[in-house]
Amino acid sequence: MNPQVAYLLNLSIQNIQSNQLNEAENYLLHALKIEPKNADALCFLSVIAAYRADYTAALKLINKSIDAFAPNAVAHSNKGNILKELGYHAEALMSFDRAISLEPNYAEAYSNKGNALQELGRYQDAIAVYDKAISLEPNYAEAYSNKGNALQELGRFDEAMLWYQQSLSINAGSPSTWNNVGVAHRRLKNYQQAFECQERALQISPEYADAWCNRGSTAYALFDYVAAVKYFDKALSLKPDYAGAYADKGNVLERLGQYEEALFCFQKAHALKPSLEYLPGSILYTKLKMALWDGLDKDYENVIRGLDKNEKSTLVFPVLSFSNSPEINHQAAQAFINAQHLPKVILQPLEKKTHQKIRIGYFSADFRDHPVSLLTAELFELHDREKFEIYAFSLRSAIKGDKVELRLRKAFDHFLDLEGKTDVQVAQIARDCEIDIAVDLGGHTELSPIGVFSYRAAPIQVGYLGFAGSTGASYMDYIVADKTIIPESSRMHYTEKVVYLPNTFMVDDSKRVPSSRPITRTEYGLPDDHFIFCCFNNSYKFNKKILESWTRVLLKVDKSIFWISENTALFRENILKEFKKLGVGPERIIFSQRVDSMEDHLARYALADLFLDTNPYNAHTTAVDALKAGLPLVTCLGETFPGRVAGSLLRSVGIPELVTQNMGEYERLAIELATHTEKLRDIRIRLIKNRFTTPLFDTQLYAKNIESAYLEMYKRYLNAEPVDHLFV
Repeated sequence: MNPQVAYLLNLSIQNIQSNQLNEAENYLLHALKIEPKNADALCFLSVIAAYRADYTAALKLINKSIDAFAPNAVAHSNKGNILKELGYHAEALMSFDRAISLEPNYAEAYSNKGNALQELGRYQDAIAVYDKAISLEPNYAEAYSNKGNALQELGRFDEAMLWYQQSLSINAGSPSTWNNVGVAHRRLKNYQQAFECQERALQISPEYADAWCNRGSTAYALFDYVAAVKYFDKALSLKPDYAGAYADKGNVLERLGQYEEALFCFQKAHALKPSLEYLPGSILYTKLKMALWDGLDKDYENVIRGLDKNEKSTLVFPVLSFSNSPEINHQAAQAFINAQHLPKVILQPLEKKTHQKIRIGYFSADFRDHPVSLLTAELFELHDREKFEIYAFSLRSAIKGDKVELRLRKAFDHFLDLEGKTDVQVAQIARDCEIDIAVDLGGHTELSPIGVFSYRAAPIQVGYLGFAGSTGASYMDYIVADKTIIPESSRMHYTEKVVYLPNTFMVDDSKRVPSSRPITRTEYGLPDDHFIFCCFNNSYKFNKKILESWTRVLLKVDKSIFWISENTALFRENILKEFKKLGVGPERIIFSQRVDSMEDHLARYALADLFLDTNPYNAHTTAVDALKAGLPLVTCLGETFPGRVAGSLLRSVGIPELVTQNMGEYERLAIELATHTEKLRDIRIRLIKNRFTTPLFDTQLYAKNIESAYLEMYKRYLNAEPVDHLFV
């Protein structure tokens, strides 16, 4: 090698190590002027591009380096790291294997391969590879730390901590290891210890962006969103191309309702690192919340393409808003379970025990003023205490004085406050209580209990009500539904066996009743002489196709208006723009504001003439509310669980003729009812009568039906019969 080139390479290495990337790049470019195909110079330029998160450029440069000198194990290992960042995991593994074949004792290549295996969710394989790296280099602190990360993902936190300690005994000054320990403490909900570890990392390296980012994640876990944003901003000030920090900041902003800013962060993160997990779904879901529909078809394609490639392209809940395919919904659920909540065989095998009363444990983070608890409160009160002992496993505390939570505390035989407990701790508490049937009221919603169930909290585990679909988890035995919600033809798209209740899977609290005080349209800014269509669904259930359908209805019905939830000011602005594009002026759209009184909220439904449902995600609680208030509802029966709920409710309340099979039929029926008011009046009278005679609002009957299901599950368990579909 030319001595001057060697000198320049040495200077570049020194500058890379001191993070002086521009100076290092200048030295390398000078070296390439002397030797245009110098493999080392090209390799180091690739490293600099990777540090800048320009992985496309990094890949081109490393390929040139390998072309110049193919038998370079370091270059192949570096290429594997770049491919991993670009999301090409299979190709990355091939590069690591190539590096190892060139240099069989190359410990770093083994450790890097383990990192790629982790991103694929192959944690046991990753551990084996880390063990190989450690056997080759017993003082390889980073490999010990990486193995701890893999054990974390398997839920084996105690073991993970031992490996982190081993790493720190070799290199106590490693900010990355202290940061990893902080992540483990955060996941264990040891938030003070998490902050302390992150502080230790920052004392060693004050400009360590990862530690600032994880400090933000800890603040987020504590619901301190303002602090979380501050920490993410600090990470980004140190590392402007930090895709993970943008994504995490986007999550916080979305939680704060700052959807425009959240969308910017998600899109920025995706541009920087397209392979970063869950971003396509986050982008699409945030747009739906804003009624910002430009480019949604492309966003949807990105999500589906990712799922087809077994990539983590979306969280599960957002899929419900835009998918009319039970196969896709199930695919998304299974992908998330495989990535985040695989079965964990850590606790001792469950012993079969019998109890005089069957012990039912309901698990939720929503035992407060929340739709799930508003619907189920009376069910918990009505359970037959001669046969059942009822436990609440509350994963998040309600705000002080929450009236719903105060009622629920009285409704359960045992109310366990478990906020701050880890999933495995909650599972162990459930086992200590000898719960026979554990019921997940959250599914794939925020602060979901699904992680608890991955440890097998009880011998029988059931998904119920809070999530409209399959969990995709093999350890969930049953899902509660009805024949409308999950027809036999769709069972293949559910990991669980189906418990078919005889009427509808949806329960209601009969004590939730509309206000008896007189209310008028004028009170809510509604004209007395217009036909009022309404829909009080959440913003993410609206879409362009449903708006086009509503427009066709509005334009066919003279003196009609649409009354919809405002949701947010941004949603209001965008939805008016969309209506205007379709020829409907703002004078025909009236927005409803939030009403704090549940009684008044229910009563105001009766001011409307007809509720028009959304698709592919129906009205759920809002449909119950409308029918309870005596307001007829027209729905189009979809293919997925969330798209069939309103149909289930209408059949249960004895008005199946309001369930349509396609959007054309849906529009024709809406127009017919709006223009033939005598027919609508007859339906409304029948609905008001049926509220007192049909199963939908008979909570006592519902309690007996679901208890029959619990009894059958328990009998099959005691008799060692396999889990199977149940028909009540």
